Amino acid sequence: MSVWYQKNIQLRPLPRGFHLITREVLEALPELASISVGLLHVFIQHTSASLSINENADPDVRKDLEQHFIQFVPENALYYKHTLEGEDDMPAHIKTVTIGSSLSIPISQGALALGIWQGIYLGEHRNNGGSRHLVLTLNGAR
Repeated sequence: MSVWYQKNIQLRPLPRGFHLITREVLEALPELASISVGLLHVFIQHTSASLSINENADPDVRKDLEQHFIQFVPENALYYKHTLEGEDDMPAHIKTVTIGSSLSIPISQGALALGIWQGIYLGEHRNNGGSRHLVLTLNGAR
């Protein structure tokens, strides 16, 4: 029998950078344990923060990613027209388009079928982005 669950969660405000949020997502979904095979879709309801899957062990990966994106998408580029919301806003939109705003993660035997070194990242691309909202949609067979 196929089941569907959907939850909205609010993450606490985080500083600019990449943050491991796997625990927060799992804590919001106790129903996951009852799914033998399925799919979790995670969507962020913001245009200046992103979601990705990457290294869950070494925090230096998150620091290096932030440093790369600072260089890759600079603030105050002369060609930016959208500047009214601060110097970090347009670069945040570009990073979100580049990285993405949703993830689909397979579920196997009541757990996310992530690799051993994989975790869910929130990319906070604003200096003061505030709390972020996620929509978690879980579908699968018991």
